[in-house]
Amino acid sequence: MPLLEVKDLRTYFHTRNGVYRAVDGVSFTLQKGETLGIVGESGSGKSVTCYSIMGLVPQPPGRIESGTALFDGTELLRCPPRTARTIRGKRMAMIFQDPMTSLNPYLRVSEQLIEPLLIHEKISRAAALRRGREMLEAVGINDAAKRIHHYPHEFSGGMRQRVMIAMALITRPELLIADEPTTALDVTVQAQILELIRRLQCEFGMAVIFITHDLGVVSGLCDRVLVMYAGRVVESAGVRPLFYQPRHPYTRALQRSIPSLQPKGAELFTIPGLPPDLSRLPAGCAFAPRCESATASCQARDPALLELAPGHASACLRVQAGEI
Repeated sequence: MPLLEVKDLRTYFHTRNGVYRAVDGVSFTLQKGETLGIVGESGSGKSVTCYSIMGLVPQPPGRIESGTALFDGTELLRCPPRTARTIRGKRMAMIFQDPMTSLNPYLRVSEQLIEPLLIHEKISRAAALRRGREMLEAVGINDAAKRIHHYPHEFSGGMRQRVMIAMALITRPELLIADEPTTALDVTVQAQILELIRRLQCEFGMAVIFITHDLGVVSGLCDRVLVMYAGRVVESAGVRPLFYQPRHPYTRALQRSIPSLQPKGAELFTIPGLPPDLSRLPAGCAFAPRCESATASCQARDPALLELAPGHASACLRVQAGEI
């Protein structure tokens, strides 16, 4: 039985300018101890998918129109708020993209770090502080006994991200969602953070959903990958098949956009055009206006995600027909 099973998740934002289909029919499963990568350009629906699972979509304007999300047998999308609170922060945790906006600048790190323990485990403050110091040491923060009482602005960007990881993992969750945790960090610190997440995952035996737009990160961290575009999954595969045999033009375009894979001195490849307006999606395949392989049939038919090989699915009509 999967730890997490999401089926036909649809999350729309109802605004004065129209209805934005941020997540439009996303389905996937996650096994215990597995690492699932979700990649795509900004606005493709990666973060909103996980915010919906965590119950963090602001309502209004957001609304979960349909779908199910079973976490170890519990329906997350329709369970009572009390049940959701016992799971969120305890059995499921999330590392947010920008630690400076996620940490309260008016509170010491100690107050924010031990809050999940005081809420979910009902332990004494002294015991919680002891666990907090141990967790800061586990994520590589030196002199934790002193620094735990500092304010967020007294930490560097990399150290703040380590504090966020410590907050997410202090209750030893079964599922960790990491929402682009290395976006604002330099390459050296990014490698340290990724290695830290990998080490703690092995230590705690937890499943991880890693949201990113960096395929290089995915290649070294994840077991399976979902490629999202315009609120939908356009390709789903294991890491090796995705890189060596991509089955969707959008995935191929993302790979061609990796600078390190370009011949030395060659002009960098960019995907032409812009992602579509989610309130006015074009007919047929949403990627067709930007796709080099698109034909008239691509603009007339809405492709479904079909499995083309064991564990490898694609939502491209021409790939499904064997034309490309």
